[in-house]
Amino acid sequence: MSRRNSTRNEILNMLKLHGSLTVSGMASQLQITEMAVRRHLNTLERDDLIASKMVRQAMGRPTNVYSLTEEADHLFPRHYSEFALDFLQDLEELEGQEKIKRLFDRREERMSEKYKKQVKGETLREKVSQLAELQNEKGYMVEVEEGPAGGSFILKEYNCPISQVAKEYNEACDCELSLFEKVLEAHVERNECIAQGEDKCVYVIKPINESELE
Repeated sequence: MSRRNSTRNEILNMLKLHGSLTVSGMASQLQITEMAVRRHLNTLERDDLIASKMVRQAMGRPTNVYSLTEEADHLFPRHYSEFALDFLQDLEELEGQEKIKRLFDRREERMSEKYKKQVKGETLREKVSQLAELQNEKGYMVEVEEGPAGGSFILKEYNCPISQVAKEYNEACDCELSLFEKVLEAHVERNECIAQGEDKCVYVIKPINESELE
């Protein structure tokens, strides 16, 4: 890691610990000049990782105080998957496997309602593109390419934000497959799966009406 990136990370960590700091306060802790701190702050502010506000002081002129934005929260470790997995395991012990299935089914219904409002393409190609965009927003790192038969498509997901949960509960993968079928109104087949140890999830998407294949 370069010294520049290291200093920026130190600034982010300081703001996480202290909530907000002035330029002079950061310069003092980092043992660098205020001018050097400002250069790093300009970059962090440009990237929407920090924000500043003017604060009046008991004596002297008002000064800028810097703090982290919500965007910066994503840079710090989180354990949502671990928490979710613990929750599901406890629920299974208390209520049984059927309750787990109902929970995933309910999630699928909720996601389906949400996605259908945003996936409104006239053609399957448009719908697949819109679905890929939604999945990308959730961090799935999606790539779409033409399928072997004209009118079919291959959707590849190179990242799975819920892979830890999916490895323990295959219902998560089943629900995603069903979700894609409902939203796209198409035949969807999964050929590869991250939760099964492969390096990506691969979905082959075909129109329900085979006559639409070229």
